[in-house]
Amino acid sequence: MKIIAIVGSPHGAKGSTARLTRLVLGGAEREGASTQTIYLPGDTVLPCIGCDCCHKKGGCVQKDSFEEIRQKVLEADGVVLGSPNYIFSVSAQMKSFIDRCASMIHCIGFHGKYGASVITSGGGDEEPIADYMNHFMMITGIQSVGSVWATMGLIFGDEFPEDIETRALDLGKRLVTAWKNKEVFPEIQQKMASFKERMRQLMEYRKEEWPYEYAYWKQYWGLE
Repeated sequence: MKIIAIVGSPHGAKGSTARLTRLVLGGAEREGASTQTIYLPGDTVLPCIGCDCCHKKGGCVQKDSFEEIRQKVLEADGVVLGSPNYIFSVSAQMKSFIDRCASMIHCIGFHGKYGASVITSGGGDEEPIADYMNHFMMITGIQSVGSVWATMGLIFGDEFPEDIETRALDLGKRLVTAWKNKEVFPEIQQKMASFKERMRQLMEYRKEEWPYEYAYWKQYWGLE
């Protein structure tokens, strides 16, 4: 299994989110997975400018690393998203990546992959951010196997408490197991089906404006 981790933190590899993500990847590696981590410090993926080029032509006009990262995700079997909690949401760095995936959302372009989310915070409220990232994965076609988070204001020293470390390692193992067994999660599949129908209707409505996405739907999803 090939896993791509995307860490949206200005602290890069030195931050708490990166450290917790490494534990998840360590659990996956113990099960035989190969992993790669991509850090988004702020200038790697720029904010979306709303030009609609990705809907019309399938690519972005901005000259940064987004297309390269998107291709790496497409080639992977699993995705781990990591973000700190910045004012009750993902970081600006992670939000830029998510927004730039607009066409992948319309096309459900990461279909068939498995994922997990990692969150750190200073004082708590991590679960809504986990739900947000897991929802993003779902609407791009990724089944999330779960999340792990840590409230750094309650942790002293450079090591995570044993219970958090165990949950992180187990999440990585779970990610590989789900992929190996081709697991299906009924609740996620139901949400995916509902979202897919919504996107099908959108493609029918916008077919003249968004020729690339309409053609994609005809080829991959059998749109008449």
